[in-house]
Amino acid sequence: MDSWRVAVLGDGGVGKTALAVQVSHSHLSNTTAHPPSVHPKLLRRGTISFIRLVPSLMSSVQTYDPTIEDAYRKQLIVDNKMCFVEVIDTAGQEEYATLRDQWVRSRGSRLILVYSIASRSTFERLEVFRQSMLKVKRQKPIFMLVGNKCDKTYEREVSREEGIALARTFGCEFMETSARTAYNVELLFTNLVRALRQTKRLEAGGNNGKQGDKQLKDLKRSKCVVM
Repeated sequence: MDSWRVAVLGDGGVGKTALAVQVSHSHLSNTTAHPPSVHPKLLRRGTISFIRLVPSLMSSVQTYDPTIEDAYRKQLIVDNKMCFVEVIDTAGQEEYATLRDQWVRSRGSRLILVYSIASRSTFERLEVFRQSMLKVKRQKPIFMLVGNKCDKTYEREVSREEGIALARTFGCEFMETSARTAYNVELLFTNLVRALRQTKRLEAGGNNGKQGDKQLKDLKRSKCVVM
């Protein structure tokens, strides 16, 4: 069984913890329906395994204290193969920037950049987090760009087209999600695992010949998948 560690980066309040909670403690269906959900405070460090709450209490996900760091763990089946994913939820506040860089350097070689489609300021700060990633990693990290809170249709400040354009600039995959409704959350981590597996295979092939190395470079240059 392969095992992956993923760090989630983004400004405070974009829904990083809610995404981690959904993938690690909910039964996801990749639909727009409201799934059973859990409060992050109850789930940290494995305090409980699963609690069913009504959708009206989902607002509590947005009112918890800012996360400094938490880890969420989940076994997933991707393409009929079991894998283990550990999601490192990092602080988005500027005062934790030094600690965040240390976590990325030591723990997160696979990274997800998250912004809120209902907050332009979180979108505009993405370059800060991206530069931070590139600064602390010895090689270009595998990462995906995620526009969260896409259920907030009437509060949207960042268009889908802007997200797609930025992902192309970054050379990464892009999708919009809703941690509140679980929309695309399962697909996000499924696609991430697939990308990680593919890169691992190509890196192994690159060690055995120039053809594998060429395929790996082509993959990194062309990586912009829109969901």
